[in-house]
Amino acid sequence: MLSYSRSLQIEWGDCDPAGIVFYPRYFAMFDHNTTMLISKASGLTKPQLLKHYDFAGYPVLSTQAKFMIPNIFGDTVEIESTFTRVGRSSFEIRHELKKGVKIAVEANEVRAWVKGAADDKTRIKSHPLPEDLAAKFRGE
Repeated sequence: MLSYSRSLQIEWGDCDPAGIVFYPRYFAMFDHNTTMLISKASGLTKPQLLKHYDFAGYPVLSTQAKFMIPNIFGDTVEIESTFTRVGRSSFEIRHELKKGVKIAVEANEVRAWVKGAADDKTRIKSHPLPEDLAAKFRGE
């Protein structure tokens, strides 16, 4: 399955008063990696992807994380995100945030591929992934 990784430095604004990364910030970091992973697979930016496939997005259906090592302001970390399952209209991604060689945070998320509902464009509804894109997610 396809992966994407990047290094980043923990910023002052990522941290809580205790001086460690405030846990919701990790989910923002993972969300950015998800977008970059999908851009890597498709060869398109997110705006181009939305237009090309005429869809509404890929919202999170579920997520969970395990926090093992705290990160503080100034730490340099590596985030690797990998597709672990590609279904008909949903996909799963595993994120590993490493501090050096140790995993500091591991997370999983399930996302749906959605379009506007045919009967009410203010609502979204899951829709099958385009097969060409699903194959790219699988690394084919």
